[in-house]
Amino acid sequence: MILSETDVATRVVRWQASHGRNHLPWQQTRDPYKVWLSEIMLQQTQVSTVLGYYARFLERFPDVRALAAAPQDDVMALWSGLGYYSRARNLHRCAQTVVNEHGGKFPRSAQVLATLPGIGRSTAGAIAAFCFSERTPILDANVRRVLTRVLGFDADLALSRNERTLWLHAQSLLPSVDLDTAMPRYTQGLMDLGASLCTPRNPACPQCPLQTLCAAHREGEPERYPVRTRTLKRRSESWWLLVLQDPVGRVWLSRRPAVGIWAGLYCVPVFPLRSDVSVFLDGAGPISGQTMEEGAPFLHVLTHRDLHLHPFIVRQYGQAAPDDGGAWFTAAQFGALGLPAPIRKLLAGL
Repeated sequence: MILSETDVATRVVRWQASHGRNHLPWQQTRDPYKVWLSEIMLQQTQVSTVLGYYARFLERFPDVRALAAAPQDDVMALWSGLGYYSRARNLHRCAQTVVNEHGGKFPRSAQVLATLPGIGRSTAGAIAAFCFSERTPILDANVRRVLTRVLGFDADLALSRNERTLWLHAQSLLPSVDLDTAMPRYTQGLMDLGASLCTPRNPACPQCPLQTLCAAHREGEPERYPVRTRTLKRRSESWWLLVLQDPVGRVWLSRRPAVGIWAGLYCVPVFPLRSDVSVFLDGAGPISGQTMEEGAPFLHVLTHRDLHLHPFIVRQYGQAAPDDGGAWFTAAQFGALGLPAPIRKLLAGL
């Protein structure tokens, strides 16, 4: 079956108006700053998690100039717990670029938006479609799944040439009339279908407005789409977290390297082996009144990594501090820093 934009777009727009998500705060605006902020937060993060962060960010940084002018530590602190921290660093850089190079106004085309820090082609398309009704496609994970199933597109998306072909198909299915209304609703509708009906497992095909057009449904194998042969393997690591608390209750924290896990965030000293903790403490020497406690290990799950975290807590620590460029922080001070969520929770229990 050869599909046209009339077949797909008309059904998606109509379905979204009556069955899609229309109550979310970023759907009540065409302000590109607010839409951009939501799109970045929603990358690999559930709507229910984003809602609180979105409201707090807008309260603290009501517009792009306020965000651009803020210290990066303030941005990272407010982002703490949302994960994928490179998003926060790019968010800050992007705001500064918009202010310094675009006069504080977001570009109106997806092509130019995609040149900004942290904005890929799909995010750029979403901003342009939602805010400026540009006739441009998106291909986030949900939309990719919907379109490959509807089209029966079984080419391996691990190959860039096949990804480019899917982009061309996505372009061909876009609405072509009443774009001011249709483009935002069509774009949101594809996202909503992927999130609510066209799910990775057990899709609700009988409720889908595209069921009679869908090649994957006709084949009876919707779950085999999209096809991607190259996947990242999960890895496990064990980290020993050395929590040093001095006699007045301050905690030693230093900034993580600019690349890698928790890049740029503040953290307690991390050691790859339990014996490394012992070597450090033996080198510092004993002190009267000092107590040591090994906390219960816990698991922190990242996208492709399982971190097995082993806290080692030393109270009344009075020896030489680690030579890692860090400093002592009170609870009030580290509460305002960008901390990884498991570290924040660990320190809250001291």
